[in-house]
Amino acid sequence: MVRIRRSQTRRTLGRMLTRDLDRPVDLAHVGVVDAVEEGPGRPGHEVTVGAVAERLGIDPSRASRLVADAIQAGYVLRVASQTDGRRIHLELTDTGRQLAHTVHHHRQAFFARLTHDWTEQERTDFARLLTRFTDALTDASTT
Repeated sequence: MVRIRRSQTRRTLGRMLTRDLDRPVDLAHVGVVDAVEEGPGRPGHEVTVGAVAERLGIDPSRASRLVADAIQAGYVLRVASQTDGRRIHLELTDTGRQLAHTVHHHRQAFFARLTHDWTEQERTDFARLLTRFTDALTDASTT
């Protein structure tokens, strides 16, 4: 677990993405795009800066700055809510959707390389157990 944490702290995947794309990618933008792409979470809701903050595990003021940066970079739009004109929600632009697609493809290829010698059952078991672990981690952080 310590090695995983350290790897994530160094943003190994992000550095590899930047290298493989052969252009700089602001990893904070990737985090915001991932959070917005996840969608509202519940029917009838919209993705807000608060949802981005929660998904990234940061305070709302920092999320607001990151969202503003992602908007400036052309990945995200602020859109007036159709259900409450006082509220603003977030949507991905075409460029944001393209970044999300590229990141998904890169992650899948990366994990495929890491598990190339695993059986299909081992991959299935790992995915199931990792999902169970992250769900428990999320539950523990909200109690």
